[in-house]
Amino acid sequence: MIEGQTIVITGGAQGIGRALCTRIVELGGTPVALDIDAEKMAETRALLGDKGHVIACNVADEAEVEAAFARIFETVGDVHGLVNNAGILRPALIHKMEMDQWDQVLGANLTSVFLCTRAITRHMIARAKAGDKAPGSIVNISSVAGRKGSFGQINYSATKAAMLGCTMSTARETARYNIRANSVCFGMVETRTTEKVRSDPKLWAKFQADIPLGRASVPADVVEPVLFLMSPGAGYITGQHLSVDGGTAMGY
Repeated sequence: MIEGQTIVITGGAQGIGRALCTRIVELGGTPVALDIDAEKMAETRALLGDKGHVIACNVADEAEVEAAFARIFETVGDVHGLVNNAGILRPALIHKMEMDQWDQVLGANLTSVFLCTRAITRHMIARAKAGDKAPGSIVNISSVAGRKGSFGQINYSATKAAMLGCTMSTARETARYNIRANSVCFGMVETRTTEKVRSDPKLWAKFQADIPLGRASVPADVVEPVLFLMSPGAGYITGQHLSVDGGTAMGY
């Protein structure tokens, strides 16, 4: 499916990103994890060994992103895929939210998508112009919050909704080069990011009642759809948003 491919994953040293890295290795590909968490990076580097790469990068910072991708292209070579997975939560009700909470989430969740997509499309377009018929694919990790909103998370919901627009614009601009861009909208996934919600019985019961399949997903549930969109089997799919949420956003 992705044997021989090199795929960059932002937020790749933990949670869904780490699960993607390990699965890519299992399928014969080479993952490149970009992350900012030193402890998680060390763990993931040990886990991947010489079968993948882990690079320190604040994906909300233009200079760091440009330096990281320059290093990737120089040391790894051609890159066939990008998963824009990095994201943070800074919850607060609208009337209590501080500008710093707003700015941090927009930087990590949305500016990062623009910066990394810009870097990878420049690389992929150059390869396409040089004759590569399959220069690559991009998958953006959005959320059901981007489709129907989320209580206490106007910043997060805004970024995840905006990612859908980024996906479609990228798909329209790059289709002539046979570069595909799609998004995957997750619901509640059992990661460190959602631990606080899942550990509060009252709050978790409220979330769980909204999931037709009756449970949160685990990273293994959400990794395969992402990799499908990277695969030749999805070769005629671009500009689409796939919900992987247990039915939470049914009808949206």
